[in-house]
Amino acid sequence: MNQTFDLLKAASTQAVRAQIRSGEYCGHTAGIGGKTLQANLAILPASYALDFMRFCQRNPKPCPLVGVSDTGNPILHTLGADIDIRTDVPAYYVYRDGVLAETIHDLQQIWQDDFVVFALGCSFTFEHAVQQAGIDLWHIQNNTTVPMFATNIATTPAGPFQGPMVVSMRAVPDDQVAQVAEISRQFPMAHGGPVHWGDPAQIGIANINAPDWGDPAPVPEGTTPMFWACGVTPQAAIMHAKPPICITHKPGHMLITDVADDAETPIYQPTKIPTGD
Repeated sequence: MNQTFDLLKAASTQAVRAQIRSGEYCGHTAGIGGKTLQANLAILPASYALDFMRFCQRNPKPCPLVGVSDTGNPILHTLGADIDIRTDVPAYYVYRDGVLAETIHDLQQIWQDDFVVFALGCSFTFEHAVQQAGIDLWHIQNNTTVPMFATNIATTPAGPFQGPMVVSMRAVPDDQVAQVAEISRQFPMAHGGPVHWGDPAQIGIANINAPDWGDPAPVPEGTTPMFWACGVTPQAAIMHAKPPICITHKPGHMLITDVADDAETPIYQPTKIPTGD
């Protein structure tokens, strides 16, 4: 997988998605996809969709909504020319009654006509700009999944959806913290600036070396742990809501869209969405 990952770091968005769709690549997406928006995923039965949309609207920092499908339609017309959500994410989590039941790489066998797809911006999006500024990110250099933690920061409930904010962590050299914070603030649809940096205990993280999702990452002397709101937050809320079925991305394994990362210089112009008329 390391060789494939290294090749994909220089590949086009379309080439990356083709590798994912074919099943050739099932790994994390940090550092690949170039200057495009990456997205977290939540797929729910239509009966839960309105409450979940309210949850996102009330919690825009961890849940920046960037796309919503028509009911039963797996094609995300507004995010890419050919995105099929059933095949274009490297790995999916399937929750049943709020419990993680399985990890799969293709949704075609379990797709339902009442599913609604929600795409939420991801902090992987701003990492390209951080790297361009000459700041290394340990998880990309070491081909691991960024560490993620549940916090003591409460989200605003909506219907059955509620729970803690989840954050992702990156250790940044002390003298570059302000620069990284400013870079990430330029990407509001990818969680924007950090919610905290410094002592993890202040946001309820007891052990920085034991993430709830992802892989551990070191915080060497001379660096500061920085924490960003994370699109895994809905997974904590889904565990509380207990819908009969819900599908999310496996943390770290994102949908790579055709939308420019800053959403100001469009590299993709969606065609008119079919109406079925």
